[in-house]
Parts: sequence; structure tokens; C-alpha cells
Amino acid sequence: MIIVTGAAGFIGSCLINQLNAENFNFIVAVDDFSDPRKQANLVDKRIQEYVDREGFFGWLDQNYQEVEFIFHIGARTDTTEFNWDILEHLNLEYSKQIWNRCIDYQIPLVYASSAATYGLGEHGYDDNESIIPQLQPLNPYGDSKNRFDIWVLEQERQPFFWAGLKFFNVYGPNEYHKDRMASVIFHTYQQILKTGKMNLFRSHNPEFADGEQMRDFVYVKDVLSVCSFLMHHRRNSGIYNLGSGKARTFYDLAANTFRALDLEPNIGFIDTPVDIRDKYQYFTQANMAKLRSIGYDKPFCSLEEGIHDYVVNYLKKDAYL
Repeated sequence: MIIVTGAAGFIGSCLINQLNAENFNFIVAVDDFSDPRKQANLVDKRIQEYVDREGFFGWLDQNYQEVEFIFHIGARTDTTEFNWDILEHLNLEYSKQIWNRCIDYQIPLVYASSAATYGLGEHGYDDNESIIPQLQPLNPYGDSKNRFDIWVLEQERQPFFWAGLKFFNVYGPNEYHKDRMASVIFHTYQQILKTGKMNLFRSHNPEFADGEQMRDFVYVKDVLSVCSFLMHHRRNSGIYNLGSGKARTFYDLAANTFRALDLEPNIGFIDTPVDIRDKYQYFTQANMAKLRSIGYDKPFCSLEEGIHDYVVNYLKKDAYL
């Protein structure tokens, strides 16, 4: 039996699809299932049991002997969330309870961290655990994720295998419900359908031209591949970057979305919203050497490959993974 928290969300639901494809069908889906927009993410997936997020620990205490792995993907991921009580409950205290039960019940664990922990990248984008206490995230979400990483590294007691994954900018199917937090590819596709053009955020940093802000965009199918590798590997515990390893511009991203639709790029610029302007990452790029060093050798999708697959096989068809 494999547990996936955040099961109805973007990455969690895609992960269940991956597990099903590997013939893992005894899946326990943990989430707050009250959002009807996320229900489509779980259609046709083989799930043994649905467990409400707030009742999960009681369930686990009763059923731990049947659990062979936990993927803790669930979190409050909104980078504009400023209610610390919510972030502390869902991203810190909840995660600590999962960690401790994985120790008590001898369950291996993979949990979701975030590249938002890196802030402006003052210390680079290396998943060197010694620098994690020095990182300065730009928003409370990133801070909550970094605080949990710090807490994990302080623990003398650990699950027999664990891995924290610093997700960079993940995009792909099953993010239809994410509104403002959906990928720029998703928003580009929607804007093209409505207006025939795409407006990107204007740069408010003199070191970057408009549209030349750069991020490490990683296709969700690559994320699933890494999760599967770690579940089978179960060695070399630690915190790992999970990006493509190559920064690309937002202009490249938007232009490739147009091309996937056989259209010429029609790209303009608007001011970055004031509420996120001073917390905006202008550059991220994952150093992937650490994951490679433990044996993960599959190539990552290029931005062109990932966008083409996402647009042609999912967005155009309103399809789910």
C-alpha cells in the first residue's frame, strides 16, 4: 500500500497515474477533497481508499502495518499566502507528524520541498545541505518549506530512507484547478485561445530585459520518473534538487506554446503585480549533479519537448494524466 498526500492536486494526482502504470494499485489518496474542481484529477485512477487530510494520522495509526511507502506531496503551495498559521499547520507541523510516524512505523518517505527556498539565489542553486540554514526565501511559502528542511536536517532520528525534493517550476497536465498558481504555459494557452496573444510580466530588474527572466522549468513527467526512481532506490537519503538543470526564459516558454499550436508568437508585456514584485525570482537553475551521483541517469525533457507534449496531448484535448 502506497500513500500519496496531496492526492487530488497537480503533482499528487499525476503521481498516482504513474504508480498505477507501474501496477501499484493499492493507493491511499490523502487530501482535502472538498474542492470539486480537483475531482477530475482522480477520475479513472485505481485508488483503494480516500482519507481526509485531517483524519489521516488516526487512519495511519490503525493501518501502518500495510503501508510500504509515503509520498508527502500535499502542502499549501500558494506563494501569495501570507497567513502564517495556515502555512505552519500544513507545511510544517503536518509534515513533522508524517516524518515522526515514518520513523515509528519504519516507512520510507519522499516529501516535497521547493526551489522557493533558494530566494534570490544568493547562495546558488546547489542542493548542498550545509547551506540550507543560510537560505533566505522571498515569501512565507518558501520560508515554511525551508524551515521544514532545516528541521529535518536537525533530527537525529530519521526514517530508514527519506528524500526531500526541491521542485523547481513544474508544469504539465492536471493543473487546471490552480488558478493564479498554474504554470505560465497553462496561462499562455488560455490567453492565446481568448485573445490571440500572451502578455508576460515586464522586468523590474535592470539586469533582465522584458521576457528574459529565467527559470528552471521541469515537466511533470520527469518529476514522476524521479519519484519512481527514489521509491525503488531507497538509498542515499537526503535533500535533492528536482529541475531540468537548464534555465530558460519566459519568452522561450511563451513562444514555444504558440509554436505547439502552429502559430507565430504574439507576445506583449504587463507590469508584474505589486503584491509579488519584491518577492519575484528572476533566475533559477537546478544543479542536478547530486541526483545524478546516486544513479538517476534518464535525460530530462527539453522545454520544447515538454511544452509540445503538454499542449498537443493534454491542453488541446482537455485531457488529464
